[in-house]
Amino acid sequence: MPSDDSPDRAEREHRPSPIDVHVGARVRLRRTLLGMSQEKLGEALGLTFQQVQKYERGVNRIGASRLFDLARVLDVPIGFFFDDMPDALSGNTSGRRLMGLSESQDSFEDDTLHRRETLELVRAYYRITDPSVRKRVFDLIKSLTPSD
Repeated sequence: MPSDDSPDRAEREHRPSPIDVHVGARVRLRRTLLGMSQEKLGEALGLTFQQVQKYERGVNRIGASRLFDLARVLDVPIGFFFDDMPDALSGNTSGRRLMGLSESQDSFEDDTLHRRETLELVRAYYRITDPSVRKRVFDLIKSLTPSD
């Protein structure tokens, strides 16, 4: 059996997996939506902020137990980290997403969730402490959008 010590193999081994990069980006998205620093997330998980950085860039792969801990600390279901994954990454080439038994998801076709404006809006919304005021703001925003 021939040895595969080619430069291409070495490069593949050091390049992050696109799935790890996607999961890391979802960790970063949720952390920033919560207004949490890498340092605070690291403290909650018993990690350094450098380790959180590596997870978010996809440089280090996130194991199952760590993914469970991240979901708990970031208050999202584990599936959140795989949402909006391009079909090419998920291995789904038929154009439709595979969903769990209880999942019903609508995918954003654009990059709406990753815009700075979206993050600032969500943060400001959740800083409204009075639930009735927050509900009125929500209703106002809905009334300003085109109806479906």
